[in-house]
Amino acid sequence: MARIDEGTWVLLADGEKALFLENVTDAENPHLIVIRKEEQENPPNREQAANRRGRFNDGPSVHRSAVDDTDWHELAKERFARDLAEMLYKLAHKGAFDKLVIAAAPSVLGDLRSELHQEVTKKVVAEIDKNFTNQPLHEIEKYLAREVDAA
Repeated sequence: MARIDEGTWVLLADGEKALFLENVTDAENPHLIVIRKEEQENPPNREQAANRRGRFNDGPSVHRSAVDDTDWHELAKERFARDLAEMLYKLAHKGAFDKLVIAAAPSVLGDLRSELHQEVTKKVVAEIDKNFTNQPLHEIEKYLAREVDAA
């Protein structure tokens, strides 16, 4: 895995919030500054669903089966990952960063990975399947200095 040199960008993301950070010092002692913050309001599914779960007959018998309603909360997370991938593509195309570290909740990382353009994937130097969006920056810096450089 590559080092997080000066100028390396770090994307921290979960399904509702993303922080774009840049390392402004060296890899041994990274110092991250916030470049951009993205958030979406995504209340729990129970607050977004309008209907009760549906039911249908299984045929001529008296048995009925439940049908799950659409999980709007999960769909919003997937849409947010698509939006982040699009932002990263535009920024990469403009030459905003040369190296990128992506740290995201595992499900978000999977959604994001499948949406990333080849121009962005060429710049990814590390992926971390961990949610850091609610951690203080100094803790993230310590983790990146210890874990990414050692791998």
